[in-house]
Amino acid sequence: MKKLSVIVPVYNEQSTLNDILDRIKTIDLSDLGFEIDLIVVDDASSDGSWNILQDRKSDFSSLIRHEKNMGKGAAIRTALNKAEGEYIIVQDADLEYDPEEYRKLLEPVVKRKAEVVFGSRFTGERRNMFLHHWIGNRFLTALTNLLYCTTLSDMETCYKLFSKKALSGIEIRSNRFNFEPEITAKILKKGIRIYEVPISYAGREYSEGKKITWRDGFSALWAILKFRFID
Repeated sequence: MKKLSVIVPVYNEQSTLNDILDRIKTIDLSDLGFEIDLIVVDDASSDGSWNILQDRKSDFSSLIRHEKNMGKGAAIRTALNKAEGEYIIVQDADLEYDPEEYRKLLEPVVKRKAEVVFGSRFTGERRNMFLHHWIGNRFLTALTNLLYCTTLSDMETCYKLFSKKALSGIEIRSNRFNFEPEITAKILKKGIRIYEVPISYAGREYSEGKKITWRDGFSALWAILKFRFID
């Protein structure tokens, strides 16, 4: 049985944390030849998230806590050092992405069609996102396509599945949401073609805890440009 390492970065998600962890626990991928290696990194949450995680620590292969808040990219970097799986996927701790769709991302891998698979929110069913997020996502994806000579529909998606081999030699420097353009750039610069599958998406409101802002859009723009020309 191969392992799929599911990395869950957590920061102040007490309202959704139990629900997303319960959903992950119900996933059975044995018919595809996979079991889940669950790695959770609490990024110095100040609400009740860490208490919830401690109560459920038997559910995880690894549970790690940052002493200070460092950002999503930093949490993923920490988790990658613990990942035992042949394949790795990132799962946000909110309810915007559905773990039931791990199967969709794994199928091209099982069929030997891909090393890296992205779940596209723009080709599947979705709760419509804010207009400025839609415009920002489209612009950043178009710029990625132009600079890296590819045809992605959703560069900023959380659901990115990688083989450990594809990640070999890649050093993640970004600490925040600019992880998304950095890892995309570095995969494409290795000459790996990204496979996309449609996924559903249930974007939440800021009142529900959404954290990404327009400032993160500018950070992503800089990352797309920067990593095109440096490592």
